[in-house]
Amino acid sequence: MNPAAFPIRSNAARMYRLGVASRALAAIGGGYALSALVATVSAIYFPGTRAEAAIFGMLISFVIYTLAVMWVFAVRSAWRAWLGLLLPAIPLALAVLVHLYLRSAA
Repeated sequence: MNPAAFPIRSNAARMYRLGVASRALAAIGGGYALSALVATVSAIYFPGTRAEAAIFGMLISFVIYTLAVMWVFAVRSAWRAWLGLLLPAIPLALAVLVHLYLRSAA
């Protein structure tokens, strides 16, 4: 394919396309990471048997992933999309790390 066949006419068009690409990456990768963290934390701290906790974590992760994808494309900018995925991911990751630390210390 010839790159000159599809020229990007202006810097605004280029920024728009990069914004959409960033949102797509946030939706796919960031949404997956957030839903995986939610599934992990749910499986760790759910008060039930291990099987129930794992199933609950997996079921809730589908809901979180769907909401994360909708969030990414609903906010005004790609920066807010990334921030909206990162802010809930930090305490979830810390909860997993605390659990792993306490488990290894025991």
